[in-house]
Amino acid sequence: MSQIQVKNLTFYYDGSGEDIFANVSFTIDTDWKLGFIGRNGRGKTTFLKLLMGQYEYRGTIASPEAFEYFPYPVKDMEKNTIDVVEEVKPDYEFWKLCREMNLLSVKEEVLFRPFRTLSKGEQTKVLLALLFSSENRFLLIDEPTNHLDSEGRKQVSQYLSRKKGFILVSHDRRFLDGCIDHVLALNRKNIEVVQGNFSSWWENREKREAFELQKNEKLKKEIGRLKESAARASSWADHSENLKIGTGSYVNGKFIGSRSYLGEKSRKMQQRRKSMEQRREKAIQEKEGLLEDREEAELLKLMPLSHFREELVSFEHVKLGYDPQNTKEAIFGELNFSVRQGERVILTGKNGSGKSTVLKAILQACGYDGRGGEAGGEKPAADDGEPMKGAKQRQQPAQPCLLAGTVRTAPGLVLSYVPQDASGLWGLLSDFQEQRGLDRTLFLAVLRKLGFSRELFSKPMETYSEGQKKKVLLAAGLCTSAHLYVWDEPLNFIDVFTRMQLEQLLSESKAAMVLVEHDEAFAEKIAAKKVELS
Repeated sequence: MSQIQVKNLTFYYDGSGEDIFANVSFTIDTDWKLGFIGRNGRGKTTFLKLLMGQYEYRGTIASPEAFEYFPYPVKDMEKNTIDVVEEVKPDYEFWKLCREMNLLSVKEEVLFRPFRTLSKGEQTKVLLALLFSSENRFLLIDEPTNHLDSEGRKQVSQYLSRKKGFILVSHDRRFLDGCIDHVLALNRKNIEVVQGNFSSWWENREKREAFELQKNEKLKKEIGRLKESAARASSWADHSENLKIGTGSYVNGKFIGSRSYLGEKSRKMQQRRKSMEQRREKAIQEKEGLLEDREEAELLKLMPLSHFREELVSFEHVKLGYDPQNTKEAIFGELNFSVRQGERVILTGKNGSGKSTVLKAILQACGYDGRGGEAGGEKPAADDGEPMKGAKQRQQPAQPCLLAGTVRTAPGLVLSYVPQDASGLWGLLSDFQEQRGLDRTLFLAVLRKLGFSRELFSKPMETYSEGQKKKVLLAAGLCTSAHLYVWDEPLNFIDVFTRMQLEQLLSESKAAMVLVEHDEAFAEKIAAKKVELS
């Protein structure tokens, strides 16, 4: 069993002014299965790229094995999958690739289809199979679950549980519990290595946080007492100095000494005061240095609007497709469900089953324009499969057609929408906020609660991590008052701390919501009603 050693690792981006990592040291074994956990923007992907040798750094990284990074870049999605594989890893062995694909329940025939025709889950599984088809590599797996449905996550977690020798970045707690034996935790001040899965690490962390909270409260009280003592001493010394008047001084009619006597006494008191002040200041600094820099998650809020109708959205015998001329090519079977005030509905199903399409249909029915929209009455299917009207035309993928059934929306329904993809965000936050018509103070306050530093406010959004970009969309959604909140995979790239913030928010909120999300722990916590597409 060999080891990877990191000693005194220090790294910062040119022009950033602050270290991303400062004198980080730890040792891990090459057969461990490590889950890498930390806040968005804390530097997880950066650390993996440091291991890959992509950035210059101070300190040492010593490893007996070469590192390999996932996901692989795919340059041409139009190529057959087998050609993509050969381009990514020319020295792969076909039989080993097929063996790994079989373990992931992926059929060999997908290799001979254009890569773009594979579902996101199939693409991920094929490339994971390719990753594990070679040996003598320590693997760096960066967020493989973002495009996997619930069943796919279970399969990949079980698959990884039988492997060894990797660092895995993921924020899905149940997924991590199923496949890791150590946690690599990226904290505010250090990186710690702990044996166990996510749940055991989190339980111990909660206990430590509770102890540190008590310790911090005690230290704050001691610091307060020291500062009060310093203030009293300063006031007494000033009072003594003021008694030096005339050739003698009297207090309440009594002679207490000459000016020279009082001056000498005051001088000695001032010396004692300075000495005591120095000791107190040192004690205060020492105790302030003992205060733990804890990860604290602030409470979030939604601002739902009340509607005069109880039922906000209903799908009755609905079939959706993308070709209005072919009513037989429905994406899924007949769909029936409704969303009532105060109700949370989560759409479930395999990749490609049409979950996001249902959300698009709701947006269309409401004439959603990107900042909230109003709908009127109902949208029955036309005889010729005519697309639903009302949505403003934007540059986006093909819109769904209502092939059969009826989509009803309450009159004047106002939506707040969080889309799945945040990769296209660019420019400044201030421009984004103005375009969305958001209250600037509220928007920035919500971002702060989601873990944004103030320094990020002035940086271009294209420099943000994927998780930070998604938080921009979430903050915009949280700042918008609406009758119905529509969220499409809101947790993609979102760290576990923010997931728990959102869980607490939604479990306590009375807002109506329909969402797509594959994190099963999250769905259970918010007690959402499930609607399965097949």
